[in-house]
Amino acid sequence: MSNPVVQIAAATPSVDVAGLLEKFENGTAVIGVIGLGYVGLPLSCAACDADFQTIGFDVDSSKIEKLEKGKSYIGNIHNDRVSGFVKKQQFRPTSDLATLMQADAVIICVPTPLTRYREPDLSYIISTTEQIATHLRPGQLVVLESTTYPGTTQDVMRPILEEKSGLKSGEDFFLAYSPEREDPGNLEFTTSSIPKVVGGDGEHALALAQAFYNRVLGGKTVPVSSPATAEAVKLTENIFRAVNIALVNELKTIYDRLDIDIWEVIEAAKTKPFGYMPFYPGPGLGGHCIPIDPFYLSWKAREHGITTRFIELAGEINISMPAYVTHKLGEALNEKFAKPLNGAKILLIGVAYKKNVADVRESPAFAIMELLKAQQADISFHDPFVDEIPPLREHPEFVGMQSTALTAENLSMQDAVIIVTDHTDIDYDFVAAHSSLVIDTRNALKNADNASTEKIVKA
Repeated sequence: MSNPVVQIAAATPSVDVAGLLEKFENGTAVIGVIGLGYVGLPLSCAACDADFQTIGFDVDSSKIEKLEKGKSYIGNIHNDRVSGFVKKQQFRPTSDLATLMQADAVIICVPTPLTRYREPDLSYIISTTEQIATHLRPGQLVVLESTTYPGTTQDVMRPILEEKSGLKSGEDFFLAYSPEREDPGNLEFTTSSIPKVVGGDGEHALALAQAFYNRVLGGKTVPVSSPATAEAVKLTENIFRAVNIALVNELKTIYDRLDIDIWEVIEAAKTKPFGYMPFYPGPGLGGHCIPIDPFYLSWKAREHGITTRFIELAGEINISMPAYVTHKLGEALNEKFAKPLNGAKILLIGVAYKKNVADVRESPAFAIMELLKAQQADISFHDPFVDEIPPLREHPEFVGMQSTALTAENLSMQDAVIIVTDHTDIDYDFVAAHSSLVIDTRNALKNADNASTEKIVKA
């Protein structure tokens, strides 16, 4: 894709740019990927598919041990794929960042969470950049993929790399930003099939980054004029989703009062072949991107005295949805059984943030659990992808909880079941048949038989 881009005139490189470019184009470069999570591991596999020798780095020794044994911990990355790359020594997982010097390109895929005050936490990017600078050598390409605010690559990373290494961006090494566009659990769009936006710190950095990603993606790159522009592209994509999800969540609460089914409205509205794109309501936002990324731009905007009203309002609406679900549950228990939440047995179906994945980051399930616990409800959960609640910084009180079996006996013992995550391989008719009350936040029971309808409350 040959979009026109604007670049500042490049300094004269001290290294062989043409030779490095050729290595990316013919697949003989060595690629280092830092952070082997939902972004880094799929990227590592895609690089191996493109014939690159790939070194994967992660501070989590348990991940490295699993990968060395050819085992994957991410659902859509199969064991045989990982084991094949490891056996051929095409993929080398390690915790030793000193081996970074062997890499021609270093791709950073580390988390960018928010602090407790909902401000950007760049500690992972900064510490990783400092470690890269210790091992940086002339002729390397460094690419950040982590979502962040515009200016991070050039204003935060570049000074660290230059000061600690004594090398200069655009002359001795090359710096770029290319936002990840992973959608965990989506089998239709994978790392290798999604076009990649690329912004370079100078024209040589852009050309090198494009050459690498073109090899991995079969030419599907979208060049932009700067890393800051590429950073803004990623935020725009996620803010678009956050605002539109907030809109349908607000419409859900309004239509509920009017006794109108929001799901029926959306199904009818999406038949319009132009000017409308369907978004769906839910119990809140989850995952590492949509609930977090908009606040990176809000924070940066405040630095310039700008108020981001749409973003802030969308955040307020989406954050309020777990309370809305809990309120609907309390109303339904009172109306149907004259029972309070205090002491009620409540089973949550799904604690992963989205269907068919094991990722629980920022899942609205935990906000609902927290609200129910405050009401002294007796809570449990079932999730076919999550056997046990992993360590959570925000909700340590739930760490270690075990998924319970979805049996007729267990369902019948509950005062209510809440469908939080609509995993595909759950028999929802079975759930409805054996439950006294079902709070359906995902329209999972849209085709329920008449016998179950009275048990179902959409929330």
